[in-house]
Amino acid sequence: MSASYSFTAHLWEWASKASWYFLSLPEADADDIEERFGATAHGFGSIRVEVKVGATTWRTSIFPSTSEKTYVLPVKKAVRSAEGLLPEAQVAVELTIIED
Repeated sequence: MSASYSFTAHLWEWASKASWYFLSLPEADADDIEERFGATAHGFGSIRVEVKVGATTWRTSIFPSTSEKTYVLPVKKAVRSAEGLLPEAQVAVELTIIED
């Protein structure tokens, strides 16, 4: 049984050799996902998802983050460009778990 979640989060940058941008899932959604789908997670605890932001839909994975204490959703450059997203932007997200 898949599950869908809608939330708004701010876009943040994780600086390393290459810049990565993420959205942190709300704690309640992360807890629900962990309870329902954590046992079937893939490498690094990843869970496959389909995401919609604005008019852009893509597939990726969410990952547990010990520093953020939630799952984080990577947002690739093509999505940020298509939707005009800048760091710290508030982003409305529709996320659906993809079950294998």
